[in-house]
Amino acid sequence: MSARGIRWFLVLAVVAVVASMATYGSDGGNVLYVGTYLILAGLGWRAARRAGAGSRLPWVLIAVAITLWLAGDALEVAQYYLGTVPSVGLADAFWLGGYPLVAVALTLMARRRAPGRLRAAVLDSLTLTLAAAAASWQFLIEPVLQAGYGLADSVVPALYPVADVVLLAGVLFIALSPGVRTAPTRLLLAAIGVYLGMDMAYNLLPYVLDGSLVDRLGPLVMLGNALMVAAGLHPDRGELTRAAHRTGVLHPARVLFLGLALMTTPLLTMLQSGFGRGEIVLIAATVGCAAFVLARFTVAVREQERSQAQLAFQARHDPLTGLPNRTELTDRLGRLLPAADAPVSLLYLDLDGFKQINDEHGHEAGDAVLRVVARRLSAAVRETDLVTRLGGDEFVLLCPAAPTADAVGLADRIVHDLAQPISWQGLTLRVGASIGITSGAHDGGTAPADVLRCADLAMYQAKRAGRGRWVLADATAPAATS
Repeated sequence: MSARGIRWFLVLAVVAVVASMATYGSDGGNVLYVGTYLILAGLGWRAARRAGAGSRLPWVLIAVAITLWLAGDALEVAQYYLGTVPSVGLADAFWLGGYPLVAVALTLMARRRAPGRLRAAVLDSLTLTLAAAAASWQFLIEPVLQAGYGLADSVVPALYPVADVVLLAGVLFIALSPGVRTAPTRLLLAAIGVYLGMDMAYNLLPYVLDGSLVDRLGPLVMLGNALMVAAGLHPDRGELTRAAHRTGVLHPARVLFLGLALMTTPLLTMLQSGFGRGEIVLIAATVGCAAFVLARFTVAVREQERSQAQLAFQARHDPLTGLPNRTELTDRLGRLLPAADAPVSLLYLDLDGFKQINDEHGHEAGDAVLRVVARRLSAAVRETDLVTRLGGDEFVLLCPAAPTADAVGLADRIVHDLAQPISWQGLTLRVGASIGITSGAHDGGTAPADVLRCADLAMYQAKRAGRGRWVLADATAPAATS
């Protein structure tokens, strides 16, 4: 589904949710609710089928969870018409069964997004989860267990806050792990936010609102399902299960939440024992010490992050032009090629006349030409494209989701742009470009080196044909450009 289709899907989902809330409890409302839920469950399984073989398991678990929640709601609707809706029952088993499945799915995604780099995220997630668990115990679980209900009526409602804590741990693994965060990740995080917000509302709003009004919030669960399904159907859903090389940084909000987590236990203890003057002084001192420790911790981490970022940049970028180097190109190409349904275009470029400039005017002139070429190439491509310098006067442009016609059009522009004169110390220097192009959907087993070699051979065909032109790999004859 395209990004535009995702937006329309979410608009329709919001309309269906609002309509279900407005007609909640009526026959028409029940039909709309169950019908919409069936569609969402079907789309959840469609998203699972569309996922690649290596990333399908998390989406299958999410589809199973949505199906379980649908089964629980359908069973409750049936019991409503039979006049036998128990306070706890089989429907609760279906509802509770979905939470750990989603949590496991989120954990699998986090492991695949940041293989071997999850230690910090896990520690921070467990810190925040433990703080949430302590608060849930004091305000949600313990009061239910001590209310004097029967065993089932006490234990089952108490399991929902436990399930929320498990789900919170899973979503924190995603939220705090390194990796790209575009629309699919934001949709998934928003979905879990809806689930957790609904459960919190069900526990707290009955103290201030009539129970019938709180019950009308039930259809909001379909909004969470729609957001999660949208993440699975999004064309960029691969970011949730694909290894990412972006290094995580310590966001200020992360430090704030960790600080609040550190204060959870003393605050809960004081709430139980009461706030006297001595306790207030003690908690103020504790807050101050925690703030200073976290500030020092943040400074140390920032310094380490800057050093790591500098080393990582130097390892993956050309020092002369600042462009990504062969290592970055190979990694990016290796991540794109397994998506066989997405066209990937690659332009292998070698400058014409560059050696003559080096010989006549020296390497300083050659370096100036390379920097100008790098700027012109960067200006010619899209934001999603990658311009790299392999070394010498060889450059490669990697263009994801670019069909052959777009790659050919880009090659024409580059040949024209690079042919423009370059001014250097009162001299006018000129270079050209010979370009080899590979384009199309590649087999998942295609190696990056094979694609580069194919484009390299096409580039040499362009040079032999007269330079200042491009050749499409596997073409029967070179094509000249203006």
